[in-house]
Amino acid sequence: MKNNKRTRVGSEAQYGPRLAGEILHDYLENSNEPLARAYREHTSEVEAEVQGWHHNTDLAVDLKTILRRDRFMKTGKTYQGILRRDSDTEIEDFRCRDPHYTFVETQLPMAEKRNPHVFIGKYITITRRDDGSLRPNFRPLKMGRDFSLERYALGVSNELLWGLEGLVEV
Repeated sequence: MKNNKRTRVGSEAQYGPRLAGEILHDYLENSNEPLARAYREHTSEVEAEVQGWHHNTDLAVDLKTILRRDRFMKTGKTYQGILRRDSDTEIEDFRCRDPHYTFVETQLPMAEKRNPHVFIGKYITITRRDDGSLRPNFRPLKMGRDFSLERYALGVSNELLWGLEGLVEV
């Protein structure tokens, strides 16, 4: 006698070939195995520790540019415009899980600010000069009863690291 009580979940398309990354992602996100649980705990701890510069960084995005004169964005050139997040849903056709952004260069170029700030901290600011070089600038020193030279020096060095981390390629 044949067992006809076989249960199927989902559609026929679900049983087709799948990408290895998709299988691994499903395993790590949904399994109760020790490896998957440890992975989920580790990623939640890492997300909780994210601070400073990396807190506002969006990695691996899909960006569409609509420029006035250039066909492609040029390295080091500043563009004035509007950056809009279009979607962050999964696109089934391409297996894309990255958020999608569109940058539209404005019709009327705004007056470009001379030496714009690229990092603003409590102790220093970093500006970009017209030739593309970076210049750290000290903010006014506030000396009071609680002033500590060691704390001030440590704060300056930390801000230099945070500010230059995303701007300088090593």
